Amino acid sequence: MKAQNKVIVVTGGGSGMGRELVLNLLAKGAKVAAIDINENSLQETAKLAGSNAASLSVFVTDITDRSAVEGLLEKVTGKFGHVDGIINNAGIIQPFIKVNDLSYEAIERVMNINFYGTLYLIKTFLPHLLTRPEAHIVDISSMGGFLPVPGQTIYGASKAAVKLLTEGLHSELTNTNVKVTVVFPGGVRTNIMSNSGLADRMGSSSAKGAQKILSADKAAAIIIEGMEQNRYRVLVGKDAKMMDLLYRLNPAYAAGLIAKKMGTLLSSK
Repeated sequence: MKAQNKVIVVTGGGSGMGRELVLNLLAKGAKVAAIDINENSLQETAKLAGSNAASLSVFVTDITDRSAVEGLLEKVTGKFGHVDGIINNAGIIQPFIKVNDLSYEAIERVMNINFYGTLYLIKTFLPHLLTRPEAHIVDISSMGGFLPVPGQTIYGASKAAVKLLTEGLHSELTNTNVKVTVVFPGGVRTNIMSNSGLADRMGSSSAKGAQKILSADKAAAIIIEGMEQNRYRVLVGKDAKMMDLLYRLNPAYAAGLIAKKMGTLLSSK
């Protein structure tokens, strides 16, 4: 589905990759409903939209609140008349600790935002999307959704759930007007790392590594291109592509490789 002249909902549109998705879509001539829990961040996105701001509407919403999400359909269609697509981008990572040390509160927060937030958007907007001549659902999973990362096990479980939810939807919607794409980003330069406390513990090595990973604007461009090409799955970044191949060839070796890299950080806890 081409972005031009389409109305697309983007969650997590206040910062990071979500903000870049919003700006990219606006530049392509789409109308965008940006969703985020942080009003200040959304207003900053609106400022950055510049001359395209007239095509942007922002909605402060907690996507873990099902009733609030269900109310979005009327709000967005009231503004734009209809919706042609949704991009489920909002997500968080967990504190960088093992499952044994992770509180149920932290576990539920990750699952509620990453999985249930995605599910609520889909359940709310899908009936409407099915009435459109052409529509698209894009769900952001993660490289951690197909490859285990110690210290991010619950995050990975939430993104694996998004992966299979999206792939199942693709099969269910095969003979409809709604196309479905699942996205697997590798390392992307956003503020998500600081939310887990990981950046502080990695110190200077994190700063050096950040220079090598994909910028958020480039990641967003890859994702939108995947949507416009109606691709089944999109791997974002060289690391995601490499580990996807390696995990298919030798899952145990790939898992061990990641475990070795992350082992030092975990043992320093």
